[in-house]
Amino acid sequence: MAEEDTVTLYGFWASPYAKRVELALKLKGIPYEYVEEDFPNKSSELIRYNPVYKKVPVLVHNGKAISESLVILEYIDETWKTGPKLLPDDPYKRAQVRFWASFLEQLFGSMLTALKSSTGEAQHKAFMEVSHKLELLEEGLKNFYPDCTRIDGASVGLLDLVMVSMFGGKRVQEEVLGINVIDHDKTPLLSAWITALGDIPLVKEALPPHDKLVAFLKYIRENALKSSAP
Repeated sequence: MAEEDTVTLYGFWASPYAKRVELALKLKGIPYEYVEEDFPNKSSELIRYNPVYKKVPVLVHNGKAISESLVILEYIDETWKTGPKLLPDDPYKRAQVRFWASFLEQLFGSMLTALKSSTGEAQHKAFMEVSHKLELLEEGLKNFYPDCTRIDGASVGLLDLVMVSMFGGKRVQEEVLGINVIDHDKTPLLSAWITALGDIPLVKEALPPHDKLVAFLKYIRENALKSSAP
């Protein structure tokens, strides 16, 4: 890209959606400015650049704003040819990546439901849904992405970024929720995939600090439980 290109990422340290974009920029070696948003006091720039959703991440490239993390990742891959290629050239494989990325988004939504559920039947139901979806993902990976455990910084793709941004902090999720989110015995491929991703130096450096993220998720959970209390 031309030297005069300017790239700014509006994010939030605990947002997995912003984190995956940040990782993509780092892995591709793209210089950028990072702007940390202070929630709930969103900046006027964020609201101006993303007037529809008013949330992070937003990537501003030469004054033009792109919102929604999966859209941003595809834009980055199409615009910058440096570093790992995030999407395969083959149309069928590219469609499969998009399908499983969307599935991971739904899975993480179930995780958030579990995080915010009160104890009892609602929480159990949310955990069961998470477990079922993890097993479906495990089976899908065996056919679509059997080599995921051999990933490194030069071969990271869009699906890897989505996975590590959501479950790279699985130890945090397990500590807050009190359950083994990704069980090695039940989903060994998923477990090995997360471990391989976490061993990549850039990923290891970029993930939020364990204790800080634990405190944040506990705060989210406690607030959710208070608001649902009779």
